[in-house]
Amino acid sequence: MAMQWIVGWGLVAITASFLAAILAGIKNRDYSYWMAWSFFVPPVVIWLLFLPKNKGPRPRQPSLDDIDRHQNGPM
Repeated sequence: MAMQWIVGWGLVAITASFLAAILAGIKNRDYSYWMAWSFFVPPVVIWLLFLPKNKGPRPRQPSLDDIDRHQNGPM
């Protein structure tokens, strides 16, 4: 019985993550952020569904090099 719950939760989490990626792309949002949150907390997809579409360019996560340059300055 416990194995069925684990498998069921896994399927729900993967499906929610996939749906979040599609919705985030449509709504011009950072898809990796929404995929991660919806994998751990699947109802977050419903929240994303009701958010308005972003105007302008899609936000992007800074790379580790960008973060290093910002914190330590040019070297």
